[in-house]
Amino acid sequence: MTITRELFIGGKDVPALSRHTTEDRNPYTGEVYAVVAAGGPEDITRAVDAAHEAFPAWAATRPAQRRRILLDAADILESKADEAARLMAEEVGEVAVFARFNVTLAANILRDAAAAVTQPQGEVLATDTEGQLSLALREPLGVVAAFSPWNAPLILGVRAFAVPIAVGNTVVLKPSEEAPIACGLFLADIMAEAGLPAGVLNVVTNAAADAAEVARTLIADKRVRTVNFTGSTNVGRIIGGIAAEHIKPAVLELGGKNALLVLDDADLDYAVNAATFGSFNNAGQICLSTDRILVHRSIAEEFTAKLAAKVAALPHGDPIDPATIVGPLVNAKAAARVSTLVHEAVAAGATVRTGGHQPAGARLAPTVLADVTPAMRIFTEEIFGPAVVVLTVDDDEQAIAIANDTEYGLTAGIITQNAARGLAIARRLQTGIVHVNDQTVDDEPQAPFGGVKSSGYGKFGGRWGVDAFTETRWLTLAGHHTVFPY
Repeated sequence: MTITRELFIGGKDVPALSRHTTEDRNPYTGEVYAVVAAGGPEDITRAVDAAHEAFPAWAATRPAQRRRILLDAADILESKADEAARLMAEEVGEVAVFARFNVTLAANILRDAAAAVTQPQGEVLATDTEGQLSLALREPLGVVAAFSPWNAPLILGVRAFAVPIAVGNTVVLKPSEEAPIACGLFLADIMAEAGLPAGVLNVVTNAAADAAEVARTLIADKRVRTVNFTGSTNVGRIIGGIAAEHIKPAVLELGGKNALLVLDDADLDYAVNAATFGSFNNAGQICLSTDRILVHRSIAEEFTAKLAAKVAALPHGDPIDPATIVGPLVNAKAAARVSTLVHEAVAAGATVRTGGHQPAGARLAPTVLADVTPAMRIFTEEIFGPAVVVLTVDDDEQAIAIANDTEYGLTAGIITQNAARGLAIARRLQTGIVHVNDQTVDDEPQAPFGGVKSSGYGKFGGRWGVDAFTETRWLTLAGHHTVFPY
């Protein structure tokens, strides 16, 4: 049965003013899973109206009340784990293990946001003015424009609004056209059930053809004070450019070309397990996914053989099947793009150690490539699919040089049995995140999350997220009348 959903504005489900709708398809079957309202610029304005109207009262809401709503929302989300997992399987092809992880981490992000309610802190400043009280205050900004992606819909949907509303802002959320329910409307339902007042969180879904106009209208609205976006670097450049044009700060969490360095002293079996998880979790459709494995020449062949054997045994196919580890890509176009990267590399001399073929539609067999060279597109472009390249290096210096030779700088992993060696290498990698003795995919709500270079700027998580969605103001109180020079 096809689901039908409308926009969520001012606490109510409302149709788009144009009455237009758009289809949301199951990537595995190709069938229409849902029909959602296709909002336009006029609906964005309605949503900002609602958020702007709700802001004063929400900003003045007692911290304990905001905390209770966020904690209740976390509990409600966990109680709907089965429903959420089914939704993510149907809407974006997520397999059970990753869908469950989405539920757990998204609930923990809500709980961490609840703890952040009282984190914004001010200071009493020194002053040369006699009798004056000088204060630096952290206060909410106002209306936040938020863009949530499809690939980890609950985690990244919740991250887009949880801390902003925790510290007193209101939000207009534009979810991905590939997952308008999972990373938007489903979460709005949960927040409403938890008691979030009308207008604090608003969700406007749209057709893909209208995405650019809808985004520009949202960011350009003078009542919107800041922007957060998680998605591709190409779109992030556009979002960041529009925000800069309107002199608005932005948090941009974008793509990565993430490297896992396997040093010559690594525990090979552990390294293979880590690399498999980092490369093929959620079919490689994570901004943190391991794209490149840099392995010391002395262990490269043994490592690659073991990796290929493990990857070849990964069950892939129907995301509804609880045994499936690698599901489909988000759509056939995405699968075809990754397949093209693989086939171009093979035609230019790369070796397929396992996989390399596209079974059907949005499916792509988990693939391991060796003998990849810098001339191949897959060497430099983010793969964002179930494929990884193994590159042989002669020493640590070469591994560091190759890892840093990219426009991206999101995350990296280092596998070694020498912690001091791993830490020394980690300090030299040009990424916002590094994990020593682990792979590239990790996330915790209290940690600073974000990249450098073309992987974006600004940070989600912990006090860094609080700082991103509040502003510092200077306030003085004169103890007596000031004596002016004229």
